Amino acid sequence: MTDWVKRALTRRTTDRTAVNEFSEVPPSERLVLGVKFAMALTFSLTALEIAHLALLGRWNSEVFAAITGMTGTITGVLISQRTGD
Repeated sequence: MTDWVKRALTRRTTDRTAVNEFSEVPPSERLVLGVKFAMALTFSLTALEIAHLALLGRWNSEVFAAITGMTGTITGVLISQRTGD
């Protein structure tokens, strides 16, 4: 599995009856594509904020709020996918 996003979202479950046995449940393709899209959007918004700072010399709070929201969304998806049932 060379896709690091898919690997990060793969849920590992252990069999309580066997010793050291676990199975991997791969995420859906929609989830993987959604997380990749959210990450690309976050990177694009970060570049936009840097350009705004470089060209206009001012901080844009709306773009920063969008970056913060996207970061929270990505973090929530990764944490819930790894630990959720």
